[in-house]
Amino acid sequence: MKKADVVVIGGSAGGIPAAIGCRRRYPEKSVILIRKEEQVLIPCGIPYIFGTLGSPERNLIPDTVLENNGIELIKGKAEEIDRDRKAVSIIGGDTVSYDKLILATGSLPLILPIPGIDKENVFAIEKDVKYLKNMLDVINKAKDIVVIGGGFIGAEFADECKKNRDNNVTIVEMLPHCLQLAFDDELCIEAEKVLTERGIKILSNKTVEAILGDKQVSKVRLSSGQELKADVVIVGVGAIPNTELAEKAGLRIGTSTKAILVDRYQRTTEDPNIFACGDCVAKVSFFSGKPTRIMLASIATGEARIAAANLFETRYLGLGGVGVFSTKLGDLSLGAAGLIERQAREDGYNIIVGESTAVNRHPGGMPGAVSTKVKLMFSKDNGVMVGGEASGGVCVGELANVISACVQHRMTAYEVSLFQMGTHPALTTSPMLYQIVNAAEIAVGKL
Repeated sequence: MKKADVVVIGGSAGGIPAAIGCRRRYPEKSVILIRKEEQVLIPCGIPYIFGTLGSPERNLIPDTVLENNGIELIKGKAEEIDRDRKAVSIIGGDTVSYDKLILATGSLPLILPIPGIDKENVFAIEKDVKYLKNMLDVINKAKDIVVIGGGFIGAEFADECKKNRDNNVTIVEMLPHCLQLAFDDELCIEAEKVLTERGIKILSNKTVEAILGDKQVSKVRLSSGQELKADVVIVGVGAIPNTELAEKAGLRIGTSTKAILVDRYQRTTEDPNIFACGDCVAKVSFFSGKPTRIMLASIATGEARIAAANLFETRYLGLGGVGVFSTKLGDLSLGAAGLIERQAREDGYNIIVGESTAVNRHPGGMPGAVSTKVKLMFSKDNGVMVGGEASGGVCVGELANVISACVQHRMTAYEVSLFQMGTHPALTTSPMLYQIVNAAEIAVGKL
């Protein structure tokens, strides 16, 4: 039997920072990480394997990140947790005992109960190199590709599958717009315009009734009766928490989230020696404290650091999920943090909105200059920022991060309007036109 002070199960966005965080916080403790994968993919980079990157091998997290931090790696599937003996058994392998255990088992692709979903060339988004290699080979030969789901996964897959290929790509989305769960309608429309201009067909307000064909898919039938030719179907409708190991160990699973229940220190509610983080864990909203189904690598890494810090003494308290999103379709970047306008109003917030648009370089003739828009939402009652969105150039990803920091620190419109930023003609918007500051100043005038 092997022994370690800390055992981490899972080797992706939750497991790796949890293991590294433990070594940084408690350098005297030994750490073993157990994972079932031979190689670990960067989860958010998976769609780019099919266009920009061109192969799964260009989207890997190297094992050296563990070696360099003194973390022992065991490749094998954890089969069972014996909480009384404080030991983890591995299929066909050893048993590893622990003092503290962190579960970071992630998520599994959501498989829709559609007739024909098990046919050949119907792909879910598995985090497996061999599976994705086969998927890439099939897509490279396909003429007609149907993507079920127009969220981040579906939209990014559609965009990447269209790159450098003469094919037909169609997105089937049940909501009125693609990306509607993440952005307000005006940003969704911007995204759809880009996708359409790139030759991708979007069928919104549609659902799939059946996947047709003999052994292999040949068509997709919609609930309207319309049939679409399909050599390949990509199912990108989200993920579900991977809680099988936790359930077998008798840990509590949330009734609404179907995920492992933890406290604000990332401790499981049933066992103070077992922590959990990432997609397998139930989350609460930063705003309401109610359960939320947000699954993001950024949240997983934050939870991992909280879990690692609290293993042997209480140090950090989780604040709940803010929700920070960004994507890039063609040359258009989109980002959001906190509550979008639609969600804020649905949740009963009395809000004011400040908007500002400017090029992201100064002067506008500088290389890389793109018109970039920021929209910020503030509570009318106290002026506190509750969220924001941005669209335009690649700077949008970091603008969303800045908005998130303002939200997390509950900054008011007045405070944001006095924000001191660093600017440079080749890198940023002019300090006179900096979108976050100007949007906040406009909001101040409405308070």
